[in-house]
Amino acid sequence: MILKQATLALALLAGTASASAMADTTTYQMDPTHTSVVVSWAHFGFSHPTATFSDVKGTIQFDEDDVSNSSVDVTIPVKSVDTKVPALNEEFLGAEYFDVAQYPDATFKSTAIESTGDDQYDVHGDLTIKGVTKPVVLHATLNKAGNHPMANVPALGFDATTLIKRSDFGMDQYVPDVSDEINIEISSEAEAAQ
Repeated sequence: MILKQATLALALLAGTASASAMADTTTYQMDPTHTSVVVSWAHFGFSHPTATFSDVKGTIQFDEDDVSNSSVDVTIPVKSVDTKVPALNEEFLGAEYFDVAQYPDATFKSTAIESTGDDQYDVHGDLTIKGVTKPVVLHATLNKAGNHPMANVPALGFDATTLIKRSDFGMDQYVPDVSDEINIEISSEAEAAQ
């Protein structure tokens, strides 16, 4: 779930860059301190628990003249998963879920980016979790593109969402009582590489 979120965030950054008024192809680095990846699922139909991932890193290449030339490459350290329930965190790190000892990172690499409307983008890419790679589409919204007031460099800000099935990545414990579908929400800032 976390990996999926992380991939959504990277794809979203690439899509948002196309709406910016920046020249030529620009390389942006995602800011881990201003990147939020939140996943949620249904628990027996009673509630929708959440988990977050932190320290997400990624690179976005953006071509303002042709968004199809843009790309996103993101890495999410799975060990950063936080459900606010210590026992569940440990379970998620184990072999039946993320198997962090063997697969410490989840990754997302874009394969195509398309504009779907004003400041709206679909970022197609390959999400890899636990050694399994599946195609995913991130639905991204560009929040803002311009000079960052603190860093004084060009920057992008976006939100993105996607829905994945955890069973596609070998994590099907307790399905269907605990939902197979995982909702991923990403919000991030990315700054032009120095």
